[in-house]
Amino acid sequence: MIEQFIGVDWGSTNLRAWLFDGEHCVDSLRSELGVTRFNGQPAAAIFHQVFDNWLAQYPDGIPVVMAGMIGSNAGWVSTPYQMCPVNLSQISQHLMPVEQLAPMRGWIVPGIAINQADNCNVMRGEETQLIGAHACQPSDYYVMPGTHSKWVQMDGDNIADFRTVMTGELHHLLINHSLVGAGIGEQRECADAFKQGMEVGFNEANIIRRLFETRAAHVLGQLDRSVVQEWLSGLLIGHEVAQMQHQYADVKQRGITLIGSQKLVARYLQAMAFADIPHRTIDGDIAFKSGIRSLVNELEN
Repeated sequence: MIEQFIGVDWGSTNLRAWLFDGEHCVDSLRSELGVTRFNGQPAAAIFHQVFDNWLAQYPDGIPVVMAGMIGSNAGWVSTPYQMCPVNLSQISQHLMPVEQLAPMRGWIVPGIAINQADNCNVMRGEETQLIGAHACQPSDYYVMPGTHSKWVQMDGDNIADFRTVMTGELHHLLINHSLVGAGIGEQRECADAFKQGMEVGFNEANIIRRLFETRAAHVLGQLDRSVVQEWLSGLLIGHEVAQMQHQYADVKQRGITLIGSQKLVARYLQAMAFADIPHRTIDGDIAFKSGIRSLVNELEN
């Protein structure tokens, strides 16, 4: 059994890593050297730049398991997707070896994909969180809020279906690169503005029209310019939850487990409560660490 190893969640803009000794995480680190920030440097060079301090503690090498965009065609080794439906226990059978780490042992976790006429979707990194979350809190549905929110339907231990909603990225683009955010100045947190926006978004059928009205509202003085960001966040999250509860019609009966950071999950919890959807939560880092530990354990089986 592999006792000591490095687990890495390597995304587009940053990475998070944990150093394991048995079941315990003994150290962690974060870096902004995501796969879109290599600036022409090879992935192996970036790896050593980030991890050499840890590697120096293990002169004979230490296994490394990486998940996320590092397995994409923009990452280190292009790792094929596993196609839905897929059993969570089967993912470990398709880890991609990273030859450039030899004589150390390294692997990349495959992503999951759906390629259907009515649903074309991919995920990388979230599958590892799902493995851990499902072991800790079995659920029929999971939601992973973020730049690209994932809504996942389970059938026992199988990922049966999932959808992606670009709520986080759309919010960023509208605030920073569109007229909606032009001239709003410094923003502040405001729970009331978020709540009001969330309730409007939940009940709004024509969200595209409402987006421009967000600008008009602050231009005409109906919406305080300092809370536009909060209002828009509520509007988009409320609409996301409203639309996805129609996509998965039995979610109110079966409930949802949310996986993610406390601050972002808290926003979704308000929308779930407003929609009367039963919900539980699990911290995203806890889910990932549990998932990567499970994958490593299965490597030796």
